[in-house]
Amino acid sequence: MSDTPAIKINEELAALVAGALDGGNAIIVTAVSADRKPVVSIRGSVAVFGDDQLSFWARNTEGGTIEAIRANPAVSLLYRGPGVPLLMFTGRARVVEGAERDRAYDVAHEREQKADADKKGAAVVVDLDEVRGVLVKDGAREFVKMARA
Repeated sequence: MSDTPAIKINEELAALVAGALDGGNAIIVTAVSADRKPVVSIRGSVAVFGDDQLSFWARNTEGGTIEAIRANPAVSLLYRGPGVPLLMFTGRARVVEGAERDRAYDVAHEREQKADADKKGAAVVVDLDEVRGVLVKDGAREFVKMARA
């Protein structure tokens, strides 16, 4: 039996994700293209979509990130900022439509929504397989390690 808890994004991690853009710490998304090359992008629209899901809004539906996700769902998202030496989310991404698409837009940062007020972009939901990282609290390191059961 594993001592690694199942994934449940708590309030602290949700606040880091929600405040990333305003704090100048936009989240880096890495996908893998059809020809197995890394595709890296900086996203200000990453949001918590569910207890074990993140989402982001991609304004460019023809961009390399969306093409890569359609070819290979494996992604990682990296956050680094004050008090957070490293926080990495890994999982399987999918481009979504309908109600999920609308919700991903609605939970994206207001600045990102304004940049695509006509909602011409694409919504991506990431089903997380693992969350790992290091947070610093009162000078002490706290390790984060969660994995899909």
